[in-house]
This record gives sequence, structure tokens and C-alpha cells, in this order.
Amino acid sequence: MTDFTEQIRLYEPHRRQPRIAAIGGGHGLSAMLRGLKAYTRDITAIVTVADDGGGSGMLREDLGMLPPGDIRNCIMALANTEPTMQQLLNYRFTDGSLAGQSFGNLFLAAMNGISGSFHRMGDVLAITGRVLPVTNQDVRLEAEFHDGSRILGESKIFFAKKINNSRIRKVRLVPERPAALPESVRAIRDADIVVIGPGSLYTSIIPNFLVSGIADAVRQSRALKIYVLNIMTQDGETEGYTAADHLAALLRHERDHGRIIWVMGPAFAFDAGARAAMEAMIENGYCHGLLAGNALGTHDLEGALLHTALGQDIYTQQSQPNGHYNHIDTINQVRR
Repeated sequence: MTDFTEQIRLYEPHRRQPRIAAIGGGHGLSAMLRGLKAYTRDITAIVTVADDGGGSGMLREDLGMLPPGDIRNCIMALANTEPTMQQLLNYRFTDGSLAGQSFGNLFLAAMNGISGSFHRMGDVLAITGRVLPVTNQDVRLEAEFHDGSRILGESKIFFAKKINNSRIRKVRLVPERPAALPESVRAIRDADIVVIGPGSLYTSIIPNFLVSGIADAVRQSRALKIYVLNIMTQDGETEGYTAADHLAALLRHERDHGRIIWVMGPAFAFDAGARAAMEAMIENGYCHGLLAGNALGTHDLEGALLHTALGQDIYTQQSQPNGHYNHIDTINQVRR
């Protein structure tokens, strides 16, 4: 088993803070970022841009811009602002033609109009780290189900799955293999830690790896790579999934990046069947190992990576007849 003490360094004053690249989208990624910013300022959030629903979808259609919703959530998570500014940017209009629209989305739309990108909003809000789209191209997400049906549009996948009562077989971007933002690729390659998730498996995590250059960058990076499972399965995407099912879905879409990650989640996600399937993946070289701990059972997404990095209440599952967990020693060094 890999010795964690050789893979990650604890934060110490006056030493370089660890570089973290966090890949995902939705509320899961923004929750993770809120916790990470307390331990390092060198954070890059790499966010999917396939959203086409709600206020983001409206601005996308009307202005031809990238959907701002997930990017806004991540910026707000990393922002160092007064409570009133937080409330202002999170405010949603309730009446008129702007009903349901977020002021933060409109703010991003204005910034995009001024500078041609969202990046300057981070300067205005003095955020810790930076938030980047995974690609600047206009992409849509299409899902194919096990019954052979397909649906185009990220916001339609939930309802289509419910109507079809069929598992998602795979997703793809339209157009396929768009070019990654160069800054996002560099952030992954230069990172000490690459965090994948948490978030919606098929609509927030996998779409990032369908962008040309992202999976290669993750595979080539010497960082410690961790896939953080959701605390529970998601209605409309992953009902009935085990931890092994989540990793298998990642492998189906981009096999190479699965070979260099640890999988982290709540202890109850690794039942006997899931452990057997995951251990088979480890033996075949698709994954380094499993991390499980009851600390994650409280949905403490903000502290999930910290627990992993520090070895606090986190256990690694080994092949033992009694199924007991062994405590991970405190981690004190990043592998470079």
C-alpha cells in the first residue's frame, strides 16, 4: 500500500502553501472550496460549463456567454466579502422578467461584457485563489440511457431518466472534445493535490474529462489525486450506485485518469460488494486505493479534503476478513 507520508505535506507557516486544483461544478465543488481556502491561498477551481437551465441558461441563450451559475458559486465560495455583498450577489429576483435570476449572474454577465471573461470578478471580490472554466467553447451535454434513448441538454437529463426509468450509459459533449482552457491545464499539471468532486457524477464531474486535454493533464500531473464521492446517491443520476459504480462510470468515459486516483467517501459507501469491486479495480491498476471515514457522514464537504490530508478520522480499506479499517498515519509531505 502506498505510504501517505510521502505524498502530501502539512501546512507550516513560512513554507509554500500547497497548490490545489479542484475539478467539478455545482454545489459540491463550491462547498469544498469554502473549506480549502482556510488552509491555502493557492487554489484553482476548474468548472464545467455545460449548464443550460435556470438563470444561467437564460443568459447563455440571450447573450451567448458561458453559463455563469456554477462559476458564480465557486467565486462566492472563495470570496472575502462583507455579508451584505454576499447577500447582494446571492439575491434572486422574484418578480417580472428577471424572476428567478440571480444578481450574481447578472454581475458576471456585465463583467463578461466589459472584459470578455469572468476572471476580473475575482479581482473585484478579492477571492482566495481563482476560478476558471474548463473550456471557453459553447458546449452542450447529451446523455445516452441503457434503453438506447438520448437527450440533449444538461437540464433535461434528470427528467428524461425519470421518464425512461433507465440508467445513464454515458454522456458526451456537443461538439465533442472541445479544447481545454490552457490555464486550466497548467493548473492541473502544476498542482500538489488534484481534487475531483464532490458533485453530480454525470453533469458536474464527468463533463470536465470530456474536454480535450483535461484527462491527459490529470494523468501526467505528479499531484496526489483524490476523487471525493458524494455523501449519498443523487436522484435522477445515480440511484442505486455504489462507490464502485461511480468509479466505473469515470473509467468508462476516460479510462486513463482513473489509474492514478484515490477514492474517498463515507464508510457506508463501501459495503462488501462495493469493496470487492473496488479492490478488483485496484488490483487491475485502475485506482490506487480507497479512503473511508465516518467524519464524512455528517456531509462535512468543506472539511473533506482536510480530513484526507491530515489523516483525521479517515481510514483506508484493506483486504481483511473482518473488514476492519486501519487508521492512516498523518500525512506530512507532498510528492513532487
